[in-house]
Amino acid sequence: MPIKIKKADGTLQYFKVEKLRRSLRRAGATPDEVNEIISDVDKTLYEGIKTQEIYSHAFSLLRNSLPTAAARYSLRRALFNLGPTGFPFEKFLARLFQQEGYSTRTGITLQGKCAPHEIDVAAYKESHSFVGEAKFHARPGIKSDLQVAMYSYARLLDLKEAKICHEDICGINEFWLITNTKFTSTAQNYGNCVGLKMLSWDFPKTNNLHDKIQKAGVYPVTVLQSINASQASTLISRDIVLCRDILESPHILRHLHLSKRKHEAILQEAAEICNSTK
Repeated sequence: MPIKIKKADGTLQYFKVEKLRRSLRRAGATPDEVNEIISDVDKTLYEGIKTQEIYSHAFSLLRNSLPTAAARYSLRRALFNLGPTGFPFEKFLARLFQQEGYSTRTGITLQGKCAPHEIDVAAYKESHSFVGEAKFHARPGIKSDLQVAMYSYARLLDLKEAKICHEDICGINEFWLITNTKFTSTAQNYGNCVGLKMLSWDFPKTNNLHDKIQKAGVYPVTVLQSINASQASTLISRDIVLCRDILESPHILRHLHLSKRKHEAILQEAAEICNSTK
């Protein structure tokens, strides 16, 4: 008999086993491992169970058998852990777009026709350029709504004649509204209507934020199970945003004052995550 589960925003929906199966496959679990985890999770389901409970149970099972897969499976939570401010999320987005061939800038101010605008992320390459508003939320269930979308479109109208840099390729072609959570349906409909580019964890259906991260293979340091929140914050403050940054600059770990064993464990986990996404 189908059961309803409670989402982070408090709404109820029917449990879809294929959604769980797909997320486990994306994390790198084998078909047999996926089936075993789903079978185990199925035994714990009850009417009104929170999605967080399902996630936590599946994550603990995955971590016991495949630590690197567990790290990839925890990607959404890792984005929440980039907080509490939105600045690390902006840095992460810049690195993500760099993997797509863009030059990027963060935290800049551009003069529009009528007003100055603080820009979270600006990206440009020979064939395309855009600026983006990053709406970071530290927990699920908070959505970017119609008001946010309308505000972003108004900014686009004012910035149409502005440039990201002094090159000819730096005109602003698009304004992107980006969030690590979700948009309301009215915000999505408005964005589609006026031509506002919108990117969230699961929007659009293809090439959304989750898809882009998986394709680029860029994972934030907050996915690492071998470091705590304070250590992750220390690394990010030193511009070590991605797991691959640790491998490229292993000396940065000295700021964490680790034992040799812990130091090697972090390097090994980061290497396994990076190698498994190539």
